[in-house]
Amino acid sequence: MDGDFRTEFTRAPAGLKHKPALVLNADYRPLSYYPLSLWPWQDAIKAKWLDRVDIVAEYDDVVRSPSTVIRIPSVVVLKDYVKPQKRVAFTRFNLFLRDEFRCQYCGAKGDLTFDHVVPRAAGGVTSWQNVVAACSPCNLRKGSKPLHHTGLSLRKPPRQPGAEELRNTGRKFPPNHLHDSWLDYLYWDAELEA
Repeated sequence: MDGDFRTEFTRAPAGLKHKPALVLNADYRPLSYYPLSLWPWQDAIKAKWLDRVDIVAEYDDVVRSPSTVIRIPSVVVLKDYVKPQKRVAFTRFNLFLRDEFRCQYCGAKGDLTFDHVVPRAAGGVTSWQNVVAACSPCNLRKGSKPLHHTGLSLRKPPRQPGAEELRNTGRKFPPNHLHDSWLDYLYWDAELEA
């Protein structure tokens, strides 16, 4: 036998590996849009078994035990409402999300770092009001110089975002895969075209 013999007996069926369940709060809104609130199918079945969720939609695939056949959940709703956080944590990810994954100097996407608008060497602090997403070339060009000495300008001034603002921004960045059964729950509060 090639490789580790234990994997020969414990492999899950390949088709079931990628069957995540969309997790909705008790008000039928996703817990988060970006990253999208997803559970592996095993966690969704366990939560149903523990009576913590209701299943709203299912995949066509099933899993079997000796005495039970269960359809794999694709959308689950929490029975207890989880209150969304009002305070937004100051993290690299949330900073990039606030700035819509674009350099705040040139607008480029990808390969982002963060930059202190008022350099730390000049007394600038690491806070929502002083840090922006920046591409590497702009960050190197600015260095530890004040903004007005570099010829660069900010696309928008840095500020602390609200939790609802970040959730709405996250909706602009859907994941690579959206199952058909999720669509009604991801955009149900979107304005309809007349």
